[in-house]
Amino acid sequence: MGLMTRAFILIAMVACLTSVAHAIAGQATFYTPPYVPSSCYGFEDRGVMILAANSGLFNNRAACGQRYRVTCTGRTNDGVLQPCTGRSVDVTVVDLCPGCNPNQVDLSREAFQVIANPDAGRINIEYNR
Repeated sequence: MGLMTRAFILIAMVACLTSVAHAIAGQATFYTPPYVPSSCYGFEDRGVMILAANSGLFNNRAACGQRYRVTCTGRTNDGVLQPCTGRSVDVTVVDLCPGCNPNQVDLSREAFQVIANPDAGRINIEYNR
């Protein structure tokens, strides 16, 4: 294996580990349409792969437009024993979730169902930019 190939593999491995190392553990719930108006964009429709952030993450609208990859890591209750689909979803911050706990985000129903069974209602997640 050539030196350049080894270097490329090493860089790729470090990039993957860095991404995993910065994941934030938390919980997700979901909300349903209508998704407008939103705190960030008013009546502008930003699609359905969206997230309403807790107040700390939202940071007085500083998070508006930021993209996160969210992955279900497990259940939070006995309602659905294996809620996770094994997939991740990329979402954009469009709103504030005023009732969310500091470690919680509120996904659109469409985004939530990509990563988990909506019957679970609340799931454990990891998310990162």
